[in-house]
Amino acid sequence: MPVMPRRWTDLLAVLTLATLWGLNWPAVRVSLFAFPPWTFRAIGMGSGALFLFFMARLFGQRLLLKRSEMLPVFAAGFFTITAFNLLLAFAQLAAPTSRAVIVTFTLPIWTVILARIFLGEQLNRQRMIGLGFGVAGLMSLGWPLIVEGTFSFGLFLALLAGISWAFGTIVIKRFPTSAPPMSIAGWQLAAGALASAAGMLIFEPWVLSQGLPMQNFQPRIWVALTYHIVFSQGFAYLMWYRMLARLPAGTVSLSTLMVPAIGVFSSVIFLGETPSLADFIGLALMTAAACAVALPQRRG
Repeated sequence: MPVMPRRWTDLLAVLTLATLWGLNWPAVRVSLFAFPPWTFRAIGMGSGALFLFFMARLFGQRLLLKRSEMLPVFAAGFFTITAFNLLLAFAQLAAPTSRAVIVTFTLPIWTVILARIFLGEQLNRQRMIGLGFGVAGLMSLGWPLIVEGTFSFGLFLALLAGISWAFGTIVIKRFPTSAPPMSIAGWQLAAGALASAAGMLIFEPWVLSQGLPMQNFQPRIWVALTYHIVFSQGFAYLMWYRMLARLPAGTVSLSTLMVPAIGVFSSVIFLGETPSLADFIGLALMTAAACAVALPQRRG
């Protein structure tokens, strides 16, 4: 059989990663029908951490963090993984998944703003255009809901999740480490799992004493949970870091630009949600904003 050219395999990998993370949005929403949010995140992040530790050992990467690496790794992980995942769990319980994914993926916009404040990065023309698209997208999506009085608390949590992810990115850029990326993600997921387990003990103690009602575990619940753990928390992170090791960061970032569109349309298919015209306009503007700030700049 003919060998596929490298550029086509790279494109296939980018599309596959975007699909894995895009389909994770309805998978999380379906899983939350049976699992309370703290318990669900403890299971998901804990399983993802074990998978990444196993793969890091398999590829011969260093697992233990140096003492100087612990503070930046766990501080960044608190924002990009722990707070991000917990906020999204509660956001999807209180808002339509299709809208939550659009609001969450304002994160490239917040990254640009926070980088200007904390890192002193300049707002060039490309980033200013991206910010303009982002503001227009938020207004298109949020203003009709505000006028109708239907801008839910869940969308506010989704917005906080995007800001949290961006802030964690600033932390790791301000205090970079030499630890292998796969080990960094594994420890960050492990810390998130411990925080979620503590929340489960405080807010959901009945899960350990009484268990979960088995009638809630329909086949689609098991399918969604398995997908979330194996493909979204496991293979997707593995693909992400393998691609970062071989491809330019700008190329890999293209995968995140397609996640909102896949998340919206998969929510329509699997959850039966019906986004409004304002949702689709907001999605288009947010995608344009993310492209403007994330794509590599053209050089002379």
